[in-house]
Amino acid sequence: MPAIASQRVLAEGSLAPRTLHFASGKITRVEDGIHPDARSFGDAVIMAGMVDTHVHINEPGRTAWEGFQTATAAAAVGGVTSLVDMPLNCIPVTTSLEALDEKLAVTREGLSVDVGFWGGVVPGNATELRRMAERGALGAKAFMCHSGIDDFPKSTRDDLRVAMRALSKAKIPLLAHAEVELALKDPSGPPDDYATFLASRPRSFEDHAIAILIDLARETGCPVHVVHLSSATALPMLAAARDEGIPITVETCPHYLCLIAERVPRGDTSYKCMPPIRESANRDALWRGLIDGVIDFIVSDHSPCTPNLKRLEDGNFLDAWGGIASLQLGLPNIWSEARTRGVSIETLARWLCSRPAAFAGIADRKGTIRVGADADVVVWDPDARFVVEERELRFRNKLSPYLGKSVRGRVLSTWLRGEEIFEVARGLSEGRGEQLLYRGES
Repeated sequence: MPAIASQRVLAEGSLAPRTLHFASGKITRVEDGIHPDARSFGDAVIMAGMVDTHVHINEPGRTAWEGFQTATAAAAVGGVTSLVDMPLNCIPVTTSLEALDEKLAVTREGLSVDVGFWGGVVPGNATELRRMAERGALGAKAFMCHSGIDDFPKSTRDDLRVAMRALSKAKIPLLAHAEVELALKDPSGPPDDYATFLASRPRSFEDHAIAILIDLARETGCPVHVVHLSSATALPMLAAARDEGIPITVETCPHYLCLIAERVPRGDTSYKCMPPIRESANRDALWRGLIDGVIDFIVSDHSPCTPNLKRLEDGNFLDAWGGIASLQLGLPNIWSEARTRGVSIETLARWLCSRPAAFAGIADRKGTIRVGADADVVVWDPDARFVVEERELRFRNKLSPYLGKSVRGRVLSTWLRGEEIFEVARGLSEGRGEQLLYRGES
């Protein structure tokens, strides 16, 4: 029966010297102190494996953008032991039971970490939502603006109302890309200037969409989740909705918390995403929203593509694909910024582990260290500094705004159901991941 130990194990809400005992893939005992027979990691932090509920893997159909083998390998190296795949940009998009079954068929083997699946909401597919939920989809995502691909059309307020009634009956949440493209104008300014792109996606797009979602959640009772919040001006209405008892949750992403518009290099389209990275003051307000609890947790929104779509010769932000590749880098990116703001490791784990697990309905197994949970843990050194280099990245297309940046927080070891799947000196072991096809007690 394996056992691992450290002077800093995060369990029961605190860091302390502890030993974790594993058997049959579960945590069987959390022992105070360091057991003499345990494998000791010194004073490295041991906490629950991270849960990333917003990952675009794009398989089947666009595996050249990303695939499950490369994405889950990157997750494991980054300390993520569970992730949930988005319903696009795969072919077919996951908006029907048949499409979900096709995705399940290609993910039965070769996963490095455990994987769950969101279905998709598009106009007219309400009857498919319950079918996908019965098969194991953990929720369903809609776009309130153009998704970037024509086979995943946007949903109007009326479309969402119909879908939310179906989702409420199926007892799974709606996830929404909250931008409504109000009064679109032709961008003015050089297309390789980030300010030109930023002006084309104002905060009002997000704020208006979130107001619609709050109204619909109040009307239907369907739980709503706002994905990748970038507009800090939406925080007061979200806080008010929460106080009213409306079932609404919110996530944000490392790129909104670590990067700022003022420092985007001219023509460097690796920074483009939608909604966009905004100004420094907006970033500071998002951090306050996290610390105050208005924003529930942090996810990667890993959204890669092939280099020809992302890295354009003319540096045109308007034409480049909108998505940030960062799946492997969430922990060091967030910790590097969080530590300067006085955020504790205990709080960090809530944002990266327990709260996303609860949202996905898998908190009975994932996101926490306790007896009976899956023995999924990450061992990391919060003081280790390193430079993000392309050769270390495991996701398929290594285009990222984080390349060359110095960060703190090196993952040393990752464990999935009691087996070490990554160790910094030995590398990654063969895939042992499984499909997560149910919503447990949260």
